[in-house]
Amino acid sequence: MRTRAALLCAAAAATVLAGSVTAAPAQAARPAQLSWKTCGTADYPTLQCASLTVPLNHADPSGRRITLALSRVPHTARASQGPLLVNPGGPGGSGLTLAGFVASSLPKSVAARYDVIGFDPRGVGRSEPALNCVPGHFKPVRPDSVPATPALERANLDRARSFAEACGRKYGDLLPYLDTVSAARDLEAVRRALGAAKISYFGYSYGTYLGAVYGKLYPGRVHRMVLDSIVDPTGVWYEDNLGQDYAFDDRHRALMAWIAKYDSTYGLGKDPEEIEARWYAMRAALAKKPAGGRVGAAELEDTFTPGAYYNGYWPYLAEALAAWVHRGDTRPLVEAYQNFGAVDAEGDNGYSVYAAVQCRDAAWPRGWDRWRADAWDVYAKAPVMAWSNAWYNAPCAFWPTAPLRPVDITNGTLPPALLFQATDDAATPYSGGATAHRLLARSSLVVEEGGGNHGVTLSGNACLDEHLAAYLGDGRVPRGSGTVDAVCPKSPDPAPPKGKSASTTSRGSTLHGLLGFRR
Repeated sequence: MRTRAALLCAAAAATVLAGSVTAAPAQAARPAQLSWKTCGTADYPTLQCASLTVPLNHADPSGRRITLALSRVPHTARASQGPLLVNPGGPGGSGLTLAGFVASSLPKSVAARYDVIGFDPRGVGRSEPALNCVPGHFKPVRPDSVPATPALERANLDRARSFAEACGRKYGDLLPYLDTVSAARDLEAVRRALGAAKISYFGYSYGTYLGAVYGKLYPGRVHRMVLDSIVDPTGVWYEDNLGQDYAFDDRHRALMAWIAKYDSTYGLGKDPEEIEARWYAMRAALAKKPAGGRVGAAELEDTFTPGAYYNGYWPYLAEALAAWVHRGDTRPLVEAYQNFGAVDAEGDNGYSVYAAVQCRDAAWPRGWDRWRADAWDVYAKAPVMAWSNAWYNAPCAFWPTAPLRPVDITNGTLPPALLFQATDDAATPYSGGATAHRLLARSSLVVEEGGGNHGVTLSGNACLDEHLAAYLGDGRVPRGSGTVDAVCPKSPDPAPPKGKSASTTSRGSTLHGLLGFRR
């Protein structure tokens, strides 16, 4: 989900089979030419932009074409290592600004040797056409996500079904071609347009799956590959989302424990379980009377979900809870919702592409009884996100296009890849990194021990960033004797701000504003 927190800081013909993928379709004899124009910002003044047309259906290169938006920070060193394509995840995340962030965050000696390339994947942002199935789909106040009554379940089901139907009506000609394999084919088209024999790739979150799929399709075209916060490629996508629920609950309890540690600041007690009980009491109250007419129970979940992705938001969330408990003051909560949870047009676009790709990539249960049983089962053990996550993905139960099969990313020919994973990541639990490390034969896995943030490199952890710089600089990877090749200590948790509000200018907050909050 793309949110205002950023301001804070193949077609059936290209069938994908489990264990195998089709050979790349025929390409045009002459690659497209890119025309780069200045599009710099105050933060990233050297950014350049271009666009590239690619086939909607890569199996039919002479058919309908769509446009991808690209960005670039050119290399400045005399010798270049070629393009480094960057992706923030999603699916549905825009990568145009990420190119500027990565280029400015890497050591100058490393960044200078790459053309750092950002892109909006098909359907996203400035690429054309861009999807927006139901403008205002997340407009408050939505029904309570926990279907305690048949009426609440019907209301949420109607929302999910109507979203899927609207996508089919508006974009029925596009939906069969919005999937990870088609996006990977687009990356190959970008490589050709850049005139590069090989590309390097740096992906966060869902971007790790996109990169692994590209590596499966085109292993000989990869120079270097960095995967940070790795989705489990064997759980695409229904099982992965169930696994998230348990990890999100753990991360929510970590927030409660942090608040308890700073009882002198927030005055909510020193027992995390009592603080969590107060949070659920607030949720129950908001379900009856939304704060400011905008923040009900569902919106409260939207507001606190970003805290599971990045602990830099914890002071804001703790302040909102404390204000409600002590004074009945909902203003900090409404402000936090506006900053973290509210979905604008960019978020509507991101969610539309998220649903389109995930629903097309793999089979989802079509019978609602399965969803209901699984969600209630998870809720009994890990309630904080179980139903919210189920409804977020529920359009896939009604999606109008037939699913493909996930790609088996097992790869023994890809050059050594460098993987990063925090042990307590909620959005992409640790098992995903371990699994990808096993399937990518020559990869190295660097673990942030005890870390819970999602997206860990270029976020202020010097140990992690040293491994990243060494790899992108000259290809050096750590080699351990066990299942993990290197371990870094976690970045420190935040402390309550000494001033009126927490800082929003750190590199971590900037990165996590760019990554967003749904893979």
